[in-house]
Amino acid sequence: VCIHRVRSCSSIRFMKSKYVCVFDKSALKFSHQQRLFRTSAVSCGQIVQFKLSDIGEGITEVTVKEWYIKEGDSVSQFDSICEVQSDKASVTITSRYDGVIRKLHYSIDDIAFVGKPLVDIEIDASKGVAPEEDVVETPPMSHEEHTHQEIKGHKTLATPAVRRLAMENNIKLSEVVGTGKDNRILKEDILNYLAKQTGAILPPSPKAEIVPPLRKPETVPAAPKDKACKIPVPVSRPIAFSGKDKTEPVTGFQKAMVKTMSAALKIPHFGYCDEIDLTQLVQLREELKPLAELRGVKLSFMPFFIKAASLGLLQYPVLNASLDENCQNVTYKASHNIGVAMDTEQGLIVPNVKNVQVCSVFDIAVELNRLQSLGSAGQLGTSDLTGGTFTLSNIGTIGGTYAKPVILPPEVAIGALGKIQVLPRFNGKGEVFKAQIMNVTWSADHRIIDGATMARFSNLWKSYLENPASMLLDLK
Repeated sequence: VCIHRVRSCSSIRFMKSKYVCVFDKSALKFSHQQRLFRTSAVSCGQIVQFKLSDIGEGITEVTVKEWYIKEGDSVSQFDSICEVQSDKASVTITSRYDGVIRKLHYSIDDIAFVGKPLVDIEIDASKGVAPEEDVVETPPMSHEEHTHQEIKGHKTLATPAVRRLAMENNIKLSEVVGTGKDNRILKEDILNYLAKQTGAILPPSPKAEIVPPLRKPETVPAAPKDKACKIPVPVSRPIAFSGKDKTEPVTGFQKAMVKTMSAALKIPHFGYCDEIDLTQLVQLREELKPLAELRGVKLSFMPFFIKAASLGLLQYPVLNASLDENCQNVTYKASHNIGVAMDTEQGLIVPNVKNVQVCSVFDIAVELNRLQSLGSAGQLGTSDLTGGTFTLSNIGTIGGTYAKPVILPPEVAIGALGKIQVLPRFNGKGEVFKAQIMNVTWSADHRIIDGATMARFSNLWKSYLENPASMLLDLK
């Protein structure tokens, strides 16, 4: 039978001048969808939809802030595709595949949803690296779809940096027990797993990996700034008077602040204030600052405040605890992950320095430099912004003297630091001397922390800062 024309519909008709034969489609051994799949696989490779997988912390949507690729670009595994921002942190999404970008599903500032495609990537069908259900041409499958955070059917939550660390050390993520939320694998989990395999003893914090760049001596500023001559400068932003009201959605870090402060309203706050004489600490910092700058690190007062707080938390662990929603159980945190409130262009963020209890003052300064650099660039990761157990807010960097801080749930205490002022004070002999005075205001969860405990902690913290040499006896 000679076939002049073939048409695909509910049935297929073979037509000749004298013969008309009708065959039902079920008699054929291939489907329309399968034919398209095989043809594309041979001619131009498979088109894979790379989906935004779960990045944890209950995040369901993110804002696309920057694309690192464009249509037609070639990418390899672990190459950066885009940067997205949730209400908690900025996250860099990396590729799972080697291939060519064929389509971007979102533009800058669009809202992307977890489980939905980010980009379409054309891969080499002969490599067979794409799971069948990810190929665009195949019909939808009933079983669970794979994302780039699943390995051999076992869903493993981890950031790209953690995955890269595991790959470099030939570690299977499916064999590592995650200690983060929803069993998320953290960098500390990889290091602890590696230590067990090799017999090495690693600290609970990966701060030793941070190697600050050496700074040339000539880059050290020659003359100190005169703080007394600082004059507030208006923000250089264009002022437009449109005469109309403007409504904007609450997004990003503002959205996180709304959630956190709404939860903080449930906490009965107890306040405690005191003033600290930092005269000796100011002198000590001036002596250590050039040494730190030679190592490429800017040494502020904050590392001393943080370390002194950690030493105090060792004596009063209830301030480093959390209370469950039903107020039935108190969890005392083993790690001192002390948060530092930062004012950025994106809004208020509170990254934290992990495991301060095993860090030196210099280690804390290195980590603060890193967090401040990433915070200014809006590139802080979720791990930097989560897991805090205690917080210090240095309002004095802007110029405030007093503040009433609000506790960040699930933490139970927070301190607000004012600016350092040169004020007259009396010594033990009744003589007037020039003192460097700073005010501090503490807020504590009065459900589990009483006023006496807060006062004793503050007095201990104060004694460490007023006599910094005494910290040497307890430093670890």
